[in-house]
Amino acid sequence: MPRIRLAPDYEISRVIRGGWQLASGHGRLTSEDPIGDMIAFADAGITTFDCADIYTGVEELIGRFRTRYADLRGREALGRVKVHTKFVPDLDVLPSITKAYVERVVDRSLIRLKLDRLDLVQFHWWDYSVQRWLETAAWLDELRRAGKIHKLGATNFDSRHMVAMLGAGVPLTTMQVQYSLLDRRPEGRMAAAASANGVSLLCYGTVAGGFLGDAWLGQEEPTGALANRSLTKYRLIIDDFGGWALLQELLRALRGIADRHEVDIATVASSAMLGQPAVAAVIVGARNRSHMASNLAIARVDLDAADHAAIDRVLTRARPLEGDVYELERDRASPHGSIMMYNLNKGAA
Repeated sequence: MPRIRLAPDYEISRVIRGGWQLASGHGRLTSEDPIGDMIAFADAGITTFDCADIYTGVEELIGRFRTRYADLRGREALGRVKVHTKFVPDLDVLPSITKAYVERVVDRSLIRLKLDRLDLVQFHWWDYSVQRWLETAAWLDELRRAGKIHKLGATNFDSRHMVAMLGAGVPLTTMQVQYSLLDRRPEGRMAAAASANGVSLLCYGTVAGGFLGDAWLGQEEPTGALANRSLTKYRLIIDDFGGWALLQELLRALRGIADRHEVDIATVASSAMLGQPAVAAVIVGARNRSHMASNLAIARVDLDAADHAAIDRVLTRARPLEGDVYELERDRASPHGSIMMYNLNKGAA
């Protein structure tokens, strides 16, 4: 597994294991040994783990993994493991947020993850109609300078607000964005702004909740309610992209590429994102180690000019999604924003 240096003193694996699917609120775990799964991923070279303070039970789970990994592999091996968490303030808290609130959330993550200093804290989102987002970012930086946080990042902020944070002296190392062959909004202003300011992009949603996978190739367009909110979210993206027929054309093109590289469609879809400008790593959701081999292959697949041409022949007929990063989702009255949940950080106040 290749690694990438985001700063002189900070290095991660180019594939990151996401923790959202491990949250107790996401559904039944499909692993009887989630800590063993984490050990297997770390041993294989996927040594970076993504989570959030609102992923119920996940920070605690990773904390137990870290303790177990140190016992099994030693402190030096544990030093290669990085944990990226998120600071996710509740919508209701934004108007009255204080530095004390921010510090309580950070302290809680330190306890859960069993860390003396958080590796990377990502400022997750903000309702821009409410002031104090820049002040809150500055409070996170004060906690960094106090030694509670090593690196700062952000998630789902648009290009203008990212640049404003940087201009105010908040040293963002990363920006986590939704980025896939279906959703290429980061290619607008974000990628250029990130590159110009030394910010690395970490990509989630590269397989669009599984829609960019073999399971959906040749399937009829689903009708009615989908199995979970994630599928509902990405189904809206498919409609904006150009609809089900165009998705099927893209899946057929990806299947041809996957055959040449002896991998699956999801691997090709994620590998395509890993090669984009400013992208440092892709985040893969994995409930257990059953897909670990394909996750490892993401960084191994070397897409050539013919592969990119096959993808581009489909994408040239797609409709670009409107706006900057997360702009559609930020409108709570829109179909994209209405399915989001905004008050999940219980107990932080």
